[in-house]
Amino acid sequence: MIHLYLDDWRPNPKGFALARSGEECLLMLRECEVDILSLDFELGYDQMNGGDVVASMIAEALRAREIFLHTSSPAGRRKMYELLYTHMPEDVKVHNGPMPESVLRDVAQGLR
Repeated sequence: MIHLYLDDWRPNPKGFALARSGEECLLMLRECEVDILSLDFELGYDQMNGGDVVASMIAEALRAREIFLHTSSPAGRRKMYELLYTHMPEDVKVHNGPMPESVLRDVAQGLR
């Protein structure tokens, strides 16, 4: 079980596997069981974005136990949240915002 952080430039939080692209994130979701997934929206010019990742997750029935959206793009956050809220199974916790400090601290300390 891993925790997965998708971002093209932010530093990786302690205790998380880092995906720098949408393709890398999807590969990890296909190959690993993911507990916490944190998604960025803007992933660089002419690259797949967080909305594309979410659409692929839905199409391929990929999931994480808990999903956070740490993007600074309000439109991107809204798009990802609406897709996730509508299409993820009820047992997947979807948060419309970034991870709170308590979650980051627990993961860094190996408590989650």
